[in-house]
Amino acid sequence: MIIRRRLTVGVGILLATLTAGLGSALPAAADEPPAKASPKVELVLDVSGSMRTRDIDGQSRMTAAKQAFNEVLDAVPEQVQLGIRTLGADYPGDDRKVGCKDTRQLYPVGPLDRTEAKTAVATLAPTGWTPIGPALLGAADDLEGGDSTRRIVLISDGEDTCGPLDPCEVARDIAARGIHLVIDTLGLVPNAKIRQQLTCIAEATGGTYTAVQHTDELSGRVKQLVDRAAEPAVTPVATKGADSCTGAPQLQPGLYTDRSKFGEHRWYRVDVLPGQELRASVSVFADRAVNNDYGTLLRAVTVHGREIVRGSESGTGRTDAISSGLRYPKPEQDTDGDEKPAAETVCLQVSHSFSAPASVKTAPGMPVELTVDLVDGPDEAADAAAFGLGHGWWLLGVLVLTGLIAGLLTGWISRWRVAVWRTS
Repeated sequence: MIIRRRLTVGVGILLATLTAGLGSALPAAADEPPAKASPKVELVLDVSGSMRTRDIDGQSRMTAAKQAFNEVLDAVPEQVQLGIRTLGADYPGDDRKVGCKDTRQLYPVGPLDRTEAKTAVATLAPTGWTPIGPALLGAADDLEGGDSTRRIVLISDGEDTCGPLDPCEVARDIAARGIHLVIDTLGLVPNAKIRQQLTCIAEATGGTYTAVQHTDELSGRVKQLVDRAAEPAVTPVATKGADSCTGAPQLQPGLYTDRSKFGEHRWYRVDVLPGQELRASVSVFADRAVNNDYGTLLRAVTVHGREIVRGSESGTGRTDAISSGLRYPKPEQDTDGDEKPAAETVCLQVSHSFSAPASVKTAPGMPVELTVDLVDGPDEAADAAAFGLGHGWWLLGVLVLTGLIAGLLTGWISRWRVAVWRTS
């Protein structure tokens, strides 16, 4: 009897201990944050007959695309679920109705088997039509399900040949679904009509259009877009620059969008504390037919109009965007006791020198993307921004003094040599 009682007590203690352990474990599990859904990306490749054309680094567009895909597949982050869809890869005939249904998923969206995906891409050969609209609809269906970010990367060398299903309208319908799917487009041919259609598709979903004419450009851009899908999305903030620094909007670190007409200056304000470094960059996008010569200017100016530092870039020929940037490190400031150091208001001026034929509309202005960041300043300045004339005229004085000393030394040496020559 005594043994039985002891056994009962022991079992009771064991059950109580297990119950307490489970009870304490459950809240801990509940406190753990839910796992983040893996981002989904589908690459949509044009395999129509025109991809046989040999105009990319001496090889066909299809060969360049395959090479770029192999490099991209090697670099896909582990957390990304990736798939591949083709258009125009299977039907070589002339029946438009059949050709415009020629799109299929080559590799399903999911964890990537690099060898299997490369093998699938290697089998492709330029074949048929260019059903971009149906391919986008198919890709959107491939990416359905879950709460992860979704991105379609479309690579094409031509316009959609399957109207009246307009791929721009398809992109707008996809955006209207509210599934947060972004479509980025890459054009392999510098053609105005192709560019217009691919730009329209991208802009409908908040994506980007890029023209690529070299294999390394294609692989580099696709890698960048796949990596972007794996990173937290940054939503640009729409702002409106002023025509002078006085009424300019106050910007915090972040990404901003605006529009600037031809010949227009846009002003913004940023407060920089002592010991901080202002880093700013601007990109102006050519969203219409523009003349070949262009440039962009980004200036940091004091509220009194004195230039601190500037960044500029110019070019000629066809472009999709032109960018420039600047850095301004503000030195540390000695303060008494608990006195808080005062911030300096820096005015940022953005302008560009794009121009266009008289037939091109000037409104709305050109798209502008402005990035502002404030970081800890360097202990020792390593670039001209810390030594420029914006910090005063002392650098000019040093240069003048150096030139004066160099001139005196040169004159003294010349006179000494003449004296020695006369003596000898």
